[in-house]
Amino acid sequence: MSVRVHRPVLLAEALAALSIRPDGVYVDATFGRGGHSRAILGRLGPAGRLIALDRDPDAIAAARAIRDPRFAAEHAPFSELARVLDRHGAAQVHGVLADLGLSSAQLEDPARGFSFRADGPLDMRMDPTRGATAADWLGAATEQELREAIGGYGEERFAKQVAKAIAAAREREPLLRTQQLAAVVAAAVRKRQARREAGQDPATRTFQAVRILVNRELEEVALMLPQALARLAAGGRLALISFHSLEDRLVKRFLAACARPVLPRDLPIRAREMPQGALRIVGRAQRPAAAEIASNPRARSAVLRVAERTAAPLDPSLYHRIEPDAWRS
Repeated sequence: MSVRVHRPVLLAEALAALSIRPDGVYVDATFGRGGHSRAILGRLGPAGRLIALDRDPDAIAAARAIRDPRFAAEHAPFSELARVLDRHGAAQVHGVLADLGLSSAQLEDPARGFSFRADGPLDMRMDPTRGATAADWLGAATEQELREAIGGYGEERFAKQVAKAIAAAREREPLLRTQQLAAVVAAAVRKRQARREAGQDPATRTFQAVRILVNRELEEVALMLPQALARLAAGGRLALISFHSLEDRLVKRFLAACARPVLPRDLPIRAREMPQGALRIVGRAQRPAAAEIASNPRARSAVLRVAERTAAPLDPSLYHRIEPDAWRS
């Protein structure tokens, strides 16, 4: 099966958001297949540096094709951002880009198990060298755990029915293949199909939920954001691209919290004397233009949010302003 070339989403907008300086140090926290990284390298001068990381070994294998002394790549998840930067002697950086979505290469490889459109093993791990697979979790979770995950992470309105159907199906045989799971979900919601979003496959939300849970995606984002903030030099930029409402909610709330100054209660202060927060939000959330969506339909749900590090001291309490389950409220 041929795999389509990964198209970096919001490429021009992300490059503009980073406001790249030729001698700066930048981070691509999701190398993927290198579209964003190659574009950043094209903007850097001889003294610039780019450090990339990705939890997918296939992505890191692709990164080895870049033979550039200004570039380094590490096999690591978001939660190890600070460790990666320490390894490369990057006490401060001038920009961090994180494209939080799956790559086309991941989605279109049946062996990875991310998609219900072709049959493959129910794996879904972004790093297939670590942790339990989707099949492992589906086989061990209680019906209540299934319902909570599918309703919470998938925002599936029929989570109760889907969880019940999965629990019944695995009693008959283990759920080991993507199209097994897709068929179980479709049967569970078939009578309610007319009430779903037009054109959406009934398995979409369940697959999203299982993938998010297996990879601890929201926890990883929540751990990465404070580490990125702590390493940004004054004037450095955070550019964060999310693809579903749960990630975007985490990003939006973190940026908003860090843009607010930390003040003692009941401190009398006039508005013009208000100190800066650690971040300044830059512009509004950006979405792909119609032309990009037409050429790359997977870009349609992307949202780019940008913030700039101020000169304000970094208050330690910022590390406690985001929780992995902040998306719930």
